Amino acid sequence: MSRIVVLSGSPSASSRTAVLAAHVAARLTAQGHTIQVIKVRDLPPAALLAGNTADPQIAAAVAAIESADGVVAASPVYKASFSGLLKTLLDLLPQFALAGKVVLPVLTGGTQAHVLALDYALRPVLSSLGADHIVPGWFVLDRTIDKETGPHPEVHGPLHTVVDRFSIALRAPVAV
Repeated sequence: MSRIVVLSGSPSASSRTAVLAAHVAARLTAQGHTIQVIKVRDLPPAALLAGNTADPQIAAAVAAIESADGVVAASPVYKASFSGLLKTLLDLLPQFALAGKVVLPVLTGGTQAHVLALDYALRPVLSSLGADHIVPGWFVLDRTIDKETGPHPEVHGPLHTVVDRFSIALRAPVAV
């Protein structure tokens, strides 16, 4: 099966976005994919902010993304965009680091008004990194994610449909 990197872009140690990313990772693991979760908040902050791609942990994160078949980019929405923490990591990637990869954007936020951040903030950045196949992403309201038990049952159906479509897209050849 495919190698997938799940990027969790929340700066919070106790994050609904991280819970959602873990839920997505578990579903993909159950489908036979090899998953590596990268919590961007756990990368060395000085190296991340300085753009020090020679730092071993930063270099390992970049290498994991470059060698993956697929990437899940998960982030909370702040100020009508995805987190600056995730943006900082994405800025360290080579120009076409996502070429030939299938990418699934997933955002969390406090109101439905933030759903536009998928297409107007995150998708253009992923596209600029060469992603040829960005599957339709998904936005999940914070209040529908329990930090202990994960997404509420009413979220499972639509979220699982999106994740399953991502999984299917990974099996199809991507034009480079």
